[in-house]
Amino acid sequence: MQILTFQLGPLATNAYLLLPPRRKEAVLIDAPQGAFTAISPHLGDRKLVAVLLTHGHWDHIVDAAACRGGGARVYAHSSDRLWIENPSLQATFMPPLAPIPPTRVDELLSQGQVLELAGLRVQVRHVPGHSPGNVMFYSRDLEKAFPGDVIMAGTVGRTDLPGGSWRDLEKSIKEQIYTLPPNTVLYPGHGQPTMVGAEKAGNLFVRG
Repeated sequence: MQILTFQLGPLATNAYLLLPPRRKEAVLIDAPQGAFTAISPHLGDRKLVAVLLTHGHWDHIVDAAACRGGGARVYAHSSDRLWIENPSLQATFMPPLAPIPPTRVDELLSQGQVLELAGLRVQVRHVPGHSPGNVMFYSRDLEKAFPGDVIMAGTVGRTDLPGGSWRDLEKSIKEQIYTLPPNTVLYPGHGQPTMVGAEKAGNLFVRG
């Protein structure tokens, strides 16, 4: 499995392009500003079939509409659906930007749901706290997970934005992330990859 990482937009938000071997399909996790242009040269004869949004904050969704216009289906949790389909609702905590195109969510995600896309089997884990609809995408086969902004290398996501909750975030990390095998690689919404075991032992805010 080839995973390409792109740090994009004013907050250096990570977008992850998953390119399964021997498939003519690809999956994108999160769609920050410039994602559609950045990934296009890497698709070749593949078709982008899905955009999996870890949550609905503006810096993760700017290019979701462009990707959907190219034929991809957009997946997100219902609790963040309004922010994705009506990005102007985030105006109070966004920097001055050109208007973000609204994006229809094609598939609503729920805790424990299993997605099968481009030959990948991915489990959805609801990890609220940074945002009400933050989800993590976990592949047991690949021993990799994409938690969005709920946890990052050595730290955690902020909880002072609308819908944030420290109590929920701590619970999400302990019950949904730290219960994964310790060698699971975490690909966060910002910064470099880390591992479940390393965060359980040394995260500055939530330890296992």
